[in-house]
Amino acid sequence: MNTDILTSVLVAAAILVGCLGIILPVLPGSILIGIAVLVWAIVIGGPMAWIIFAIVTVFVAGGMSSSLVLTGRKLKTMEVPNTSVLLGGLLGIVGFFVIPVVGLPIGFVVGLFLAEYLRLHEAKLAWDSSWESIKAIGLGTAIEFMLALLAAITFGIGVLIHFFA
Repeated sequence: MNTDILTSVLVAAAILVGCLGIILPVLPGSILIGIAVLVWAIVIGGPMAWIIFAIVTVFVAGGMSSSLVLTGRKLKTMEVPNTSVLLGGLLGIVGFFVIPVVGLPIGFVVGLFLAEYLRLHEAKLAWDSSWESIKAIGLGTAIEFMLALLAAITFGIGVLIHFFA
């Protein structure tokens, strides 16, 4: 099998894992997409491969930073500490293994609510804070995922150009 074909297939698989990793934080996300396309550009070589890599890098960097900035700004405005989100993430990981498929979001929501309840000492305030945090995190994740899909499409265009142009 040709090295270019094998590399392209493996990089496509890594991009798929990267896209899933944005939604399921147990897997690597956007950074995997960027590294995979870097490997592809090195193996394929030539100006076209490096242009594709540059475009993918812009999408990946934009997705990661917009996710961090939008989510971080909203959580800071709501005065939600990082420890609450961290506890939510830890319980989300535990939930992922305890309840297959739906355990990650359930564990995250429960962990975030518990942390906010311990901080605010009132269930209604804790739930309101948790719900706003979940919406902020969801928005950031959605934007990062959309930009990761654009990066994947860009890679696909690069593969088509490389093999059929």
